Amino acid sequence: MAKAEIIKQPIDKVGGELKKNAWTAFLESLITVILGILLIAWPDTIIRVIAYVVGAFLIIKGAYQVINYFVVKGQNDFFNNNLLAGVISLLIGAALLLIGEEIINVFRIVIGIWMIYESLTRINTSIKLHAASIPAWRYTLILALMMLVLGVFVTFYSGAVVTLVGWMLILTGIIGIVGDVMFVQYVNKITDALTGKVPKEK
Repeated sequence: MAKAEIIKQPIDKVGGELKKNAWTAFLESLITVILGILLIAWPDTIIRVIAYVVGAFLIIKGAYQVINYFVVKGQNDFFNNNLLAGVISLLIGAALLLIGEEIINVFRIVIGIWMIYESLTRINTSIKLHAASIPAWRYTLILALMMLVLGVFVTFYSGAVVTLVGWMLILTGIIGIVGDVMFVQYVNKITDALTGKVPKEK
């Protein structure tokens, strides 16, 4: 195998992993928007259904992330939040399944904590973008801080009714989508920075 081909393989692998994570985050942001719309349309009925669906989803996702962390540990470390994300997803998922009918009383807090966690992971990503000299780190950081403010508001404002939480989720999802799309646009530059690839001079 030619040397150029040997070098290209890990570069392609890094780029593919970054795109995969970015599009997964985009899908989660889109689901967040849809969830917010459903909460506004059917605030009382939809919550109990969401408790079981989201609970099961988070448990499956959490188990996958924990397993994936140990499988690929030390490889493509740009996104190294899998273990933390997996454990948190497992805990929240189990809580949603256990409380069931009582979900209405804790739904706001659970959603708020999740929003805060999402914002913190995006802040971490912005720091890595800055380290890789990607200009979009500023916008990623600003969007993440906006998401953090929304999460803190939903978590600690006891007067936040279900409908208001729905609107907060829609805003959070939109912020996430914008940030994810921006990240995808810079995947190639991030890959070059991580692999030490020097752009060709024109």
